[in-house]
Amino acid sequence: MVVAGVVATGLAGVVFGLALAAPPGPMNAVIAEESVIRGFRSGVIAGCGAMVADATFLALAALGVVSIVRDVTALQGTMVAVGGLLMLYFAIDAVREIDQTFTDFDDEPPGSDARGFKRAFLLALTNPYQIVFWLTVGVGLLTPGTVDVFSQVPYVGDALAGLLVVHTGDPALIVGLFGGIVVWIVGFPATLVGAGRRIDRFASAVAAISALFLAGFGVVFLADALGTFGVL
Repeated sequence: MVVAGVVATGLAGVVFGLALAAPPGPMNAVIAEESVIRGFRSGVIAGCGAMVADATFLALAALGVVSIVRDVTALQGTMVAVGGLLMLYFAIDAVREIDQTFTDFDDEPPGSDARGFKRAFLLALTNPYQIVFWLTVGVGLLTPGTVDVFSQVPYVGDALAGLLVVHTGDPALIVGLFGGIVVWIVGFPATLVGAGRRIDRFASAVAAISALFLAGFGVVFLADALGTFGVL
């Protein structure tokens, strides 16, 4: 029974991780762009950048450091503003790659994979959705209690509330959560690469969509930051 409970909690964590990683957003825009322009490995490495940021937030939550961000409004607003500016900058970069084809990544110089990792890592560290998650739910995952998994999914959480409620404070839940994220950051690039190899101009379309997503979220984040400082 104990083993069955651990497995169930771990599987719930996997579902939780997938639910958090899969929705459209700036992280997946970067992963998609890296995957179709530079290949599967670059896409996975970009995903690892976002996951390392999550692991960083988890460590800070365990140490109680994240409460500083929650309590200091100016710091939170500054982080969101930086994130917005980064997204706009990366959106411009994505526009420059619209004329690329899927096979162009074969000519990339060694070490170019690090670009995607850095971009995703920096965006994740300044992404208000991830910040708020680790300030609230993330801290709760470390203490005994319960969490409504699907209610945390961006955009549709209210409609899915109550479908999967799991017990927190169990290491199996955290392991499962990151396991779910790994499944996504490997499966998502693999799917895109598979499609891209059959449709060469697919890379240009993904770069354009990534640019739109990044620019849109950049504007939203900057507006949120300005609101935090009372400018809007």
